[in-house]
Amino acid sequence: MTLLTSLINWLNLKRIYQIELIKKHPYEVQEETFMKLLSRASNTEWGLKYKYATITSIEEFQQRVPFQSYDDVKPYITRLRKGESNLLWPGEVKWFAKSSGTTNDKSKFIPVSKDSLEECHFRGGRDVLTFYLQNNPDSKIFLGKGLTLGGSHKIDNYNNQSYYGDLSAILIENLPFWTEFIRTPSHDVALLDKWEEKLEKITRETIHENVTNIAGVPSWNLVMLKYILQYTGKNNILEIWPNLELFIHGGVSFIPYKEQFKKIIPSVNMHYLEAYNASEGFFAIQDDPEDEGLLLMLDYGIFYEFISMDDYFNNNFKAVTIDKVEKGINYALVISTNSGLWRYIIGDTVKFTSTYPHKIIISGRTKHFINAFGEEVIIDNAERALGIACEKTGAQITDFTAAPVFMSDNKKGSHEWVIEFSIPPDDLDHFTTLMDNALMSLNSDYEAKRYLNITLDKPVINSVEKGTFYHWLQEKGKLGGQNKVPRLSNDRKYVEELLQIDKNLKNIHKIH
Repeated sequence: MTLLTSLINWLNLKRIYQIELIKKHPYEVQEETFMKLLSRASNTEWGLKYKYATITSIEEFQQRVPFQSYDDVKPYITRLRKGESNLLWPGEVKWFAKSSGTTNDKSKFIPVSKDSLEECHFRGGRDVLTFYLQNNPDSKIFLGKGLTLGGSHKIDNYNNQSYYGDLSAILIENLPFWTEFIRTPSHDVALLDKWEEKLEKITRETIHENVTNIAGVPSWNLVMLKYILQYTGKNNILEIWPNLELFIHGGVSFIPYKEQFKKIIPSVNMHYLEAYNASEGFFAIQDDPEDEGLLLMLDYGIFYEFISMDDYFNNNFKAVTIDKVEKGINYALVISTNSGLWRYIIGDTVKFTSTYPHKIIISGRTKHFINAFGEEVIIDNAERALGIACEKTGAQITDFTAAPVFMSDNKKGSHEWVIEFSIPPDDLDHFTTLMDNALMSLNSDYEAKRYLNITLDKPVINSVEKGTFYHWLQEKGKLGGQNKVPRLSNDRKYVEELLQIDKNLKNIHKIH
């Protein structure tokens, strides 16, 4: 163990002790966070509007302040971007994360305050390493550099008052200067916005570095690692970075990509750790590598509320606090933050896998599910069912999406899947049956609709050409960064677009 690692481990002991207390007293920590947020914002325009200074309890706050969507707070954000201050959070907010988590044409600009950077995003990054070193005290991670595959949006001036870009770009711009010595690629390359140029320059800069850890979205990191292998002619990544030991991932489920990572990083000493970090805040970290649940971090200046998705579907927006949540229920996540978002419904859904400590999995999106026939299939169901089918057939998936096939006069409804396999199954029909059975075992509503094919027929899976999803994202200018494909949809727009691209690619291959 190096002296540096020993020193960091010693410093981490205090933080580990704090986290243990938080696990035991989650409501008290959240209540304290809530009162601090209210106190800090009481003299802002928003705080004065809702008379924050006179609110004495969480219940009073819930009665007085309505839930917010992005469209609700957009007028304030527009004013902030023009240079006004003291609106949602004290002082000025200069940084705005251009949210590109979905392929919606409409961009969101999420305020990122100095307090949020220090108390939330950077603290989350430190805590990731705290947990990793606690679990791996002999790690040599600090003997080399970290490679973070950031966003594809550089920082742009909105005007002289504010800047916007991908969250990862904002974090890179605001990191202390000394971090340049422990990270790669260089600042300028990390912030390039042209994906193909960025890939090449990252490769050139990093293949001669001692990279010990990488971080980012699994799908885009896989593209990068495969590009590096092709560029160098090597068989696996350890031939380039022999000391690589950690991949910190987030943004999309790791399930479809895990086997592919194991194949190109064939090391028993390689570790994988999930973090739940979004433009709106850093929320949760996998503190135990043997447990898929992510520990909800309750002292980052974020106050959490949760709306059960049953209530959400019925437009009955009644939120509970951390002490009232139950395991296994699908909740819409609601946050109030030290960037000035108040009772903001971010669009993600989570399920608690345990309480005391409170651990979650990201189960999907409030808008990305299939419920055309009352089946309520969520992203977590889909990813787990595909994972089971892949495990049993040896198949590997690059990307997927699904949508309903609507009933017609002489045809029942069903689900249609578009899947790009890196390793296709030998028998697609058998794969479809396995996935269908797994989905029925995971979702009783889907099982009821599939019973004897009364409502839903067996799903249809289209195995599309390699590169289909890449071309689709390229057409939309969504290569790299946090961009990802909507997994489930209640309309057929994405499925139809992808099938058309697949058809075009098949025609090109026929010609050649």
